[in-house]
Amino acid sequence: MDKPNAPSCEKNREPILDVLRQHFADRHHVLEIGSGTGQHAIFFAKHLPHLTWQTSDRAENLPGITAWLDDAALPNTPPPLLLDVQETWPVLSYDAVFSANTLHIMPWTAVESLFAGLTSIMARNAKLAIYGPFNYGGRFTSDSNASFDRWLKENAPHQGIRDFEKVHALAQGAGMELLEDRPMPSNNRCLVWQVGDSVELG
Repeated sequence: MDKPNAPSCEKNREPILDVLRQHFADRHHVLEIGSGTGQHAIFFAKHLPHLTWQTSDRAENLPGITAWLDDAALPNTPPPLLLDVQETWPVLSYDAVFSANTLHIMPWTAVESLFAGLTSIMARNAKLAIYGPFNYGGRFTSDSNASFDRWLKENAPHQGIRDFEKVHALAQGAGMELLEDRPMPSNNRCLVWQVGDSVELG
């Protein structure tokens, strides 16, 4: 099959890699939620060979992810998992979780389900890194983000740029502490949380 292509992956992968080099340096098993085309996965897995990079997504995206993984033939990228955050989660454990450009695509109920589900698969002291645009104090951080939000809502009313404070509250509710909120190119952010020592996990 022709591999799907997301040009944004080529633009943002280097800045994201800088974050992952720091925060995932001592990690071993990463679950990527919403792997999309699979382009991020092969790039990060190649540059972070100490990680087993587990892709996942809804059923319609798995063939495209598989095509990218098969072409790259890396030893640390197992076949993708079927994962809809609002349905059954895998009975597995990961010390790192990554997701890029997903929260503004999902309905808010799915964002809530994502954070609720993380407690069942994240190991003690696991880290979560999420990349994408966020609002702060209920305000857009740029005119381009405001335009992007309008475009999202015109395409699907359930989509939209999420408020950092609401997302952070979900992470706190799942027992996570914010480690870093790093500015990224094109008015995006990379947020990194870690599960606290005292949290009772799934």
